Amino acid sequence: MSFTVIIPARLASTRLPNKPLADLGGKPMVVRVAEQAAKSGAAQIIVATDHADIAAACRQHGVAVQMTRTDHPSGTDRIAEVAAAIGLSADAVVVNVQGDEPLIDPALIAATAAQIKHGVPMATAAHAIENVVDAFNPNVVKVVLDKSGRALYFSRATIPWHRDAFAQSQDVQMALPVGYEPLRHIGLYAYANSFLQAYPRLAVSPLEQIEALEQLRVLWHGYQIAVHVTDIVPAAGVDTLEDLLRVRRHFDQELN
Repeated sequence: MSFTVIIPARLASTRLPNKPLADLGGKPMVVRVAEQAAKSGAAQIIVATDHADIAAACRQHGVAVQMTRTDHPSGTDRIAEVAAAIGLSADAVVVNVQGDEPLIDPALIAATAAQIKHGVPMATAAHAIENVVDAFNPNVVKVVLDKSGRALYFSRATIPWHRDAFAQSQDVQMALPVGYEPLRHIGLYAYANSFLQAYPRLAVSPLEQIEALEQLRVLWHGYQIAVHVTDIVPAAGVDTLEDLLRVRRHFDQELN
C-alpha cells in the first residue's frame, strides 16, 4: 500500500523547549524521526513546520519540509494543510508520525496505514497493558474495540472496568485479572486524505473536551477508527528531559 508520512513539528514545548532540534547522535530529533519513518516503506516523508529553524535543519539533512501557518490548533490540522498543498489525491493515505518519536517502529507505521480501507477513514494503534499501574494511570490512554477491531471509545479511565476483580481490590500491586487485557492507545494516526481535509471543519465534541482526547471528536461525529493491535510494546517518545537523556543513550550506544 502506498502512503505518505507527514511529521508535524513545532518549537513550542512547555516541558522541553526546542525539542524537535534536540541533538541525538549528531542529528536533530526531527531528522531522526524522519529517518526512522523512511524505513516504513512510505512513498514520501515530509516534515510540516511553522518555524524556519526546523525547516533549515531538515533541508541541511536532506529531509523534505513544508512550511505551514502558525495558527493551527493541532498537528492534525497542520498535516491537513500540507497534504492539500502537495496535491495528494482524495484517496491517498496519510500517516501522522509525531515529531518526538525517534524510536518509532517502522513496521507499526506501515501496519497502521494498511488499516485504511473502504469505509474506514482513520486508523490508529494499540497494545496490551501488562500491569495494573498502567491500567489505573490516567496518563495512559485506553481504547476498547468492537469485534471488527474498530474503536468504540478512548478514555483516560480504566476501560473496560473489571467489575468483580476491582470490587475486591484496586491495589496497584495486584496482578491483572486472568483473561483481562485492556489496551493502551498508541498516538499514531493514519487517514484517508478526503477525511483528513474534512477533519478541521468538524465541531469540537464535548467528549474530547472532558477527556482531553482529540480522537474522540471523530467517534462523536460518527466516523470509524480502525485499530491495529501490536504485540510489541513501542519505545516511549520524548516528553521530558529524562526521556531525552534515555534516547540520547540509545543513539550513543548505536553509534559506538
